[in-house]
Amino acid sequence: MAFVRSVLFPLVLAFAACRSEDPRLPQQLYDEAILLNQQGKQLEARTLMAQLAAKYADTVPGQQASKDLYLMDALLRQDIQERQRQLRSIMKRTADALTRYKGKHTEYPRYLSALVPDYLEEEPATPWKHPFFYRPFVATPILNTKDRKGRPVQVLGTKLDSYYLASLGVDLQPGGEELAADTFIVNGEFYKEKTLPVIPQPQPVR
Repeated sequence: MAFVRSVLFPLVLAFAACRSEDPRLPQQLYDEAILLNQQGKQLEARTLMAQLAAKYADTVPGQQASKDLYLMDALLRQDIQERQRQLRSIMKRTADALTRYKGKHTEYPRYLSALVPDYLEEEPATPWKHPFFYRPFVATPILNTKDRKGRPVQVLGTKLDSYYLASLGVDLQPGGEELAADTFIVNGEFYKEKTLPVIPQPQPVR
């Protein structure tokens, strides 16, 4: 977001300082928005188009910007949906690899890097190249069992038989919508709640 502000802040100043002074400004701003879009900076381009359409609605560039917004919004929605589909696909593939790893080693790995190269070609990451948050843990840290004489005793569980896999979205912050939304997997299944369950304690120290 800092980059977005660095791009748009001078343009916002231009709106305030030059609106009534330079009749060429609307066209210049429209051309700048088109350039941003061509450079793959769709969010920045859309913000500029929206400002242009609102502040210069009576100009040709402002009216064209208003029309372009409809197309840009449709393309942005398609891009968001495609990235969300890619994210879930990568997370499902990672979950499948974790299941195969546990089938062979009887517990989940401590780190996702252990899946490479036998289960995945490379360590998984989101479509926007952020690492996943992965936390293996023992589901039942204290086990009730019996000793050799049949007396009830408690022992500490040590096998990492559960895990959380999470993406916190493009902003790496809890919560959010669209590409900033959180996506969770718990033991191979997508988890619909907004926060993950608390990991039971005490967990073994390795």
